[in-house]
Amino acid sequence: MDDERLISQERLGDEEETKEESIRPLSLERYIGQEKVKRNLQVFMEAAKMREESLDHVLLYGPPGLGKTTLAMIIAHEMNVHLRTTSGPAIERPGDLATILTTLEPGDVLFIDEVHRLQRSVEEVLYPAMEDFSIDIVIGQGSGAKSVRLDLPPFTLVGATTRAGLLSAPLRDRFGVMSRLDFYKLEELANIIMRTSELLDVGLEQDAAYEVARRARGTPRIANRLLRRVRDFAQVNRAKTVTIQEAEIALGHLEVDRLGLDQIDHRLLKTLVDKFAGGPVGIDTMAAVVGEEAETIEDVYEPYLLQIGFLQRTPRGRVVAPAAYDHFGWTETGKSNG
Repeated sequence: MDDERLISQERLGDEEETKEESIRPLSLERYIGQEKVKRNLQVFMEAAKMREESLDHVLLYGPPGLGKTTLAMIIAHEMNVHLRTTSGPAIERPGDLATILTTLEPGDVLFIDEVHRLQRSVEEVLYPAMEDFSIDIVIGQGSGAKSVRLDLPPFTLVGATTRAGLLSAPLRDRFGVMSRLDFYKLEELANIIMRTSELLDVGLEQDAAYEVARRARGTPRIANRLLRRVRDFAQVNRAKTVTIQEAEIALGHLEVDRLGLDQIDHRLLKTLVDKFAGGPVGIDTMAAVVGEEAETIEDVYEPYLLQIGFLQRTPRGRVVAPAAYDHFGWTETGKSNG
């Protein structure tokens, strides 16, 4: 499969020393934020190493961009094993999963992104693999077909999902460690941005880092993306160091306001106010009006709008909250002023 890759311990070390190749930390010590998750994982990994066993299967869930993939890499790095990565949609048939599982080495970490999108037939193969480290494969066809059980080396499955509620109960129950990743605090994001700026050789003032962090929606992936674009503007403007003024100019061009809301957030909320008097509105109707996939709205935009109190979920649909009216200067009469 094209999106699978095997990352060895040696390769991970190379990436850590090559600034332009990766900005991902490769140890829990260097991973900023998610303190509760880190503390628990540290205990679980230390205990597994003391018993000379593989770490129990881990489920990481939460909004996109919070570091689930990075944590999977860290687990493999700290357990001193290889990392095998793929995604739920890429595993189309049980045979695809069987191929991956039979190539694992003892202790390996298998990372499946979007694990909630695994086919049910694929899940059936995964159950005995997770519980008993074995799989049943069918050889032959028709009346001559027979089932053969293959033993697998002990391994750790790390599943990542933005929608834990869509996981089937049998699959969810087979994860021994379940950790939710939450949005990051402002100071944590600023520290991440400063670290990334050093790796990318970007001169960045502390105030500018905080300004970028304020507009990053509590998400490291967005913070690093905004930093790269701010760097571009500063470089074209011949600025040797990114000041808060340079950052504000660049973020203004990117149409990201001081709460991290971009033009899509604005359009989504304004549409709800103008066309539906602020709601309630069903998610499918929202998606159709705005021109985005319903899943994208639920995974990417809605969590942050809920987090900052601009959107509310009700049994009848989504409703624009009073805080959004205050932020944009709208009146609650069914029409926005802007």
